[in-house]
Amino acid sequence: MSEASPTEWKPDDYLRFEDLRLRPALDLLAQIPLENPTYITDLGCGPGNVTPFLRRRWPGADITGLDSSAAMLMRAKAEHQHLGVTWQQTDVRTWAAPVPQDLIYSNAVLHWIDDHAALFSRLMSVLRPGGVLAVQMPNQFNEPSHTLMREVARSGPWAETLTPLLRAAPVADTGAYYDWLQPLSTQLKIWETTYTQTLEGEDPVLDWISSTALKPLLEALDIDVRTAYRTALAGELRRAYPKRPDAKTLFPFRRLFIVAEALR
Repeated sequence: MSEASPTEWKPDDYLRFEDLRLRPALDLLAQIPLENPTYITDLGCGPGNVTPFLRRRWPGADITGLDSSAAMLMRAKAEHQHLGVTWQQTDVRTWAAPVPQDLIYSNAVLHWIDDHAALFSRLMSVLRPGGVLAVQMPNQFNEPSHTLMREVARSGPWAETLTPLLRAAPVADTGAYYDWLQPLSTQLKIWETTYTQTLEGEDPVLDWISSTALKPLLEALDIDVRTAYRTALAGELRRAYPKRPDAKTLFPFRRLFIVAEALR
């Protein structure tokens, strides 16, 4: 349901905008109505930048940080080994919870995976009664940053390589998530927030998407073609997101939040 997932994540690139990426994660955490969960999975934990906040809120919980990227997990283990967290390399698409979960927390991960109707149903099925599925996903895919990425991908000498990788709608509309989750939930909250981010640099929007949505497209191209594609896209993004008089760039970024409490 998204552009193909990157072959390997680079923690330093992802963490370049750590503060801005952390805010929606903490906004999601603040809406979780659990007091003393026993089993928590940080599903798609990446470099572990949110896991310490889970540990701080629930110091007695059994927490597992799960990710498919060896590089991300290596960074998480190196920086957060003191947390008493179990780190596990597993693909979310094939993950099977060893015990019923009190909380499945997933920040900016599930948009990489297809078939959300089946995926969300499966995740709800491994919660204990009253357990919570808490999800945050970028919902930027119809905004200029992402529509231009796809338009430029289809319009140059790289089109034959990139066009098969493009998928326009990795996140469904809010009504679809409601229809899928409401029959499985005692309480269900779904909301969207647009974060107006103030970025610095020559091509800050390009830099932002290069470590996430754009990454699998860049990985598919040889270096010379990759450079040409990035240059063409950079020009379009500069026009869509012009610098302000103080040389900073405003980048509105939409995110979708879901907090579903399983039937008791």
